Amino acid sequence: MSKSRSGYAKRRASRLAAVQALYQMELSGARADDAIADQALREPDPETEGKVRAKIDQVFFGELVRGVRDRRDDIDRMIDGALMEDWAIARLDAVLRATLRAGVCELLTKPEIDAPVIINEYVEIAKSFFDGSEPKITNGVLDRLAKILRGGDAEKSGETENGGDAGNGGDAGQTG
Repeated sequence: MSKSRSGYAKRRASRLAAVQALYQMELSGARADDAIADQALREPDPETEGKVRAKIDQVFFGELVRGVRDRRDDIDRMIDGALMEDWAIARLDAVLRATLRAGVCELLTKPEIDAPVIINEYVEIAKSFFDGSEPKITNGVLDRLAKILRGGDAEKSGETENGGDAGNGGDAGQTG
């Protein structure tokens, strides 16, 4: 596996691990550092994730989890503002909340990663957990917030993490 492909796989695995750690923190009240340590050592459940998880990028993973912890109130307000009028973040499934929180944190803290790449990655995570409308909700919320937080980057078709064209991910950056 090439270095860039390996880095891409590590980031993808790190995002999934971050969602799982955030879910764990919300349900059990675990501290961020405890959830990070637990997820870093855990082997994923192939039934849930479809395949064995690649090694994670510990730094990237920790930055996502700690970033959500440090900015959770602000992130939740942003998500609330991006949801449909009759929805609130409290109504969402805990896994969907964790997915959205990690995605918004990455949009806020990782300007070097194109917004469409981030959106697509979290839509794919949502698809791994849900068969219903949750991936579309993920797409819509992250797309709305990317346009606010990133401006023109939200629609940019630049380089992806694995060196490919960001436009090859279908409509992941478009509201649906």
